[in-house]
Amino acid sequence: DEYGNDFDKTKNGFIDFLLLDKNGFPLVVLEAKSEDKDPLDGKEQARHYAQSQNVRFIILSNGNLHYFWDIKYGNPTIITSFPTQDSLVSFHTFQPNPQKLSEELVEFDYIVKTQNPNYQNDPRWQNESERKFFIDEQGLKFLREYQIRAVKALQDSAKKGNNRYLFEMATGTGKTLVSAAVIKLFLKTGNAKRILFLVDRLELEDQARKNFVKYLKNDFTCVIYKENKDDWKKAEIVVSTVQSLIFNNKFQKLFSPTDFELIVSDESHRSISGNARAVFEYFVGYKLGLTATPKDYLKHIDIEKIGQQDPRTWERRQLLDTYKTFGCEKSEPTFRYSLVDGVKDGFLVNPIVADARTEITTQLLSDQGYAIKVKNEDGIEKEEIFYQTDFEKKFFSDKTNHIFCKTFLDNAIKDPISGEIGKSIIYCVSQKHASKITQILNELALQKWPGKYHSDFAIQVTSNISNSQQFTINFANNNLNGHTNFLESYKSSKARVCVTVSMMTTGYDCQDILNLGLMRPIFSPTDFIQIKGRGTRKYTFTYKQKEDGQIQKTNVEKERFKLFDFFANCEYFEEKFNYDEVLNLPPIGKGTTGPPGSPVVHDVATVYNPDPLKTLKETSIGIEGMKVDRKIFEKFEETIKQDQFVKEQYEKGNFTVLERYIKEKIFDKPEDYFNLEQLRKSVKVDRRISLREFIEKIFGGITGFKSKDELLEEEFGKFISINKLDNKYLMPAKNYFKAYIIDDEFRKHIDDEDFQYLYTYPGFSMDEFKELNGYRKIVPEYIKDYISLNSFS
Repeated sequence: DEYGNDFDKTKNGFIDFLLLDKNGFPLVVLEAKSEDKDPLDGKEQARHYAQSQNVRFIILSNGNLHYFWDIKYGNPTIITSFPTQDSLVSFHTFQPNPQKLSEELVEFDYIVKTQNPNYQNDPRWQNESERKFFIDEQGLKFLREYQIRAVKALQDSAKKGNNRYLFEMATGTGKTLVSAAVIKLFLKTGNAKRILFLVDRLELEDQARKNFVKYLKNDFTCVIYKENKDDWKKAEIVVSTVQSLIFNNKFQKLFSPTDFELIVSDESHRSISGNARAVFEYFVGYKLGLTATPKDYLKHIDIEKIGQQDPRTWERRQLLDTYKTFGCEKSEPTFRYSLVDGVKDGFLVNPIVADARTEITTQLLSDQGYAIKVKNEDGIEKEEIFYQTDFEKKFFSDKTNHIFCKTFLDNAIKDPISGEIGKSIIYCVSQKHASKITQILNELALQKWPGKYHSDFAIQVTSNISNSQQFTINFANNNLNGHTNFLESYKSSKARVCVTVSMMTTGYDCQDILNLGLMRPIFSPTDFIQIKGRGTRKYTFTYKQKEDGQIQKTNVEKERFKLFDFFANCEYFEEKFNYDEVLNLPPIGKGTTGPPGSPVVHDVATVYNPDPLKTLKETSIGIEGMKVDRKIFEKFEETIKQDQFVKEQYEKGNFTVLERYIKEKIFDKPEDYFNLEQLRKSVKVDRRISLREFIEKIFGGITGFKSKDELLEEEFGKFISINKLDNKYLMPAKNYFKAYIIDDEFRKHIDDEDFQYLYTYPGFSMDEFKELNGYRKIVPEYIKDYISLNSFS
């Protein structure tokens, strides 16, 4: 018929569109259907056309939903934008061979053979007494037995026809090294020509590149995308933060779906969480996810008993979504190696967990908030509730902080060689809290060890401190503020404690950490596991000294580390947690110390720091004022471009620091009195423009501001790529999606399950609602988790 539905009965037919390469040869068959047809209806028809033209690639589309199909390998895959001609020409030379992938021999020296192919011929390798020194000097990385098993598990999965893999491996077990082995495997066997490695933090971006260069530079080139925007195609390995790609859907403009044959997501349920998964799903190649957070980490928590807004509920959905993404929702990950496995095999150490709880437990903050009496700006005393979202605006009084610090110093594990406090990291509520804790620790250190420290026992390491990133490197290298003066020629950092908020977590490698202090509540199991993981790595403390003309060497193995839990964080994630130690905090006020584990009552100081975004006021202005408003953005743009610090942070992609700097140093100053309200009025867009968008527009990261409807279309495109909607759900889901975001009253009726309202609602009918099936719940849940409604108001 006229729609081609009976093409199989027709000897001759017409191709809708035949796309050619630069030389005029057929490259892609584009099979177009009307909007009411499923693109997959034309699958066999398109295959017939493609085979008749000797074409490998097919695009199936109805204008709303698009599929890319490599008929030589695999099935049609949803895409949100069409591949470029250049990308497809390059992809055409890609000839995946799962058999070759599965048969490649991966042994303990798989990486070393790239680092130094002739290492076995070196006399220092052949001489067993010199071998360890040779390995350390050359930086050779041999795969451990379980790391080889991880790669082989992937090979076995590929042999079965799978193209998605998930490694669940504890922090400190060498996921990056395993990734390097997998990357080499794919590149060497021709199953990939180029690989994208996604991370979720700036510091991990540089760390990953350095590691891949160290492991693979003799065979392959690795670059960070933002530093090589013009020549990234020359590299086999491209590293990027997912945040830099997801903003404004940059990934669709920068890359074609066929630019990478393997996409690796580091700490996958963070780097591809929520709508960031759209970046991951955009590409059509093999997919590998890495995670340190087990799927059943929250197995002891009864999800039915905690609220939908509880962070553990959200995190549980993230974990389940991650496993579904890699096809593991009903089975095991491709490979698992837990903390228990690592400890049992002698590669990791377990913590001693010290219960130093206060009355403000993480559970209390999560469930009902923390109620205290405070005086408002008018001096009137009232009760205020501090929930987790408010917590960073509050820090404890000096008395409470002193108790925290004294408890920590009195009970911390000592360095087994020098006897001083072992190297430690303390995690605080906020930067102001970190500053106060650092100050108190240095005061106590001066009292305990006169002359040993000069206000450098503890160092604040937060993003508002210059060179803070270098501090973390120096601490790991044992030269933060020089070396210890407790023991001459002993190589250990003079600074003993780094005090931070959220730095020094994911990916930070400092093996000789002996103490971790949780002076803050932690609501995310991922964050908790990552913080705990800073102490699990093994280490050998070494000291050399000369006695009677002989070099005497002392080696002491790290056996445990101590985790100080001041907020019952462990119990928050496991309801019946057995603490190894119970530390009794002294009372602040009158009275005697209670039984072990009894909470201390806090003397709380509250800081009023209004968020400029929450104190916007509408002011009626005349025509002359509006004229001035139009110039505001131009003046702001000029101010921003002239600020060298802003330029540097933008080039680094450090938007958290950049936005904080603008709010503190440029906004609300008497010279121009810039603020977000004025800037939004000046550009006249029908929604709230974010500060990030203004910054990107100024530096050319985006060409303009999207309207509300354009942003809705963009967000729905991400939803499609993640949830793989069938065509029959597409239009009702889109109408439902948009109405739920932009209409407060509609959203309230849906949340209240008042569906009778839909019989009279003009923008979305009850018939459409009935067509949605399971998406009735999926759409609102997705929007609540991943979309900021403020952007559309």
